[in-house]
Amino acid sequence: MGLGLLKFIFITILVLWLIRMLIRLVLPMLFNNLASKMQNQATGQQQQRRSKPEGSISIDYMPPKPDQSKTDKLGDFVDYEEVK
Repeated sequence: MGLGLLKFIFITILVLWLIRMLIRLVLPMLFNNLASKMQNQATGQQQQRRSKPEGSISIDYMPPKPDQSKTDKLGDFVDYEEVK
């Protein structure tokens, strides 16, 4: 019974140590990859901003204009005055 417990503790410590070593090797590579992607994306956005001349305006979306015939069918507007 004591030998089995000792063996379990030894294997557990060994597995945790191996996981720790793998994390120390893998995480820096993942962070470097993520940082380089973010840097490339930021550089691309800066290049897009530079391509437009300063002071120019670009409109991406224009809402549809309301149909004028609908407002004509509503009738005349009557002022409301409260009487006391």
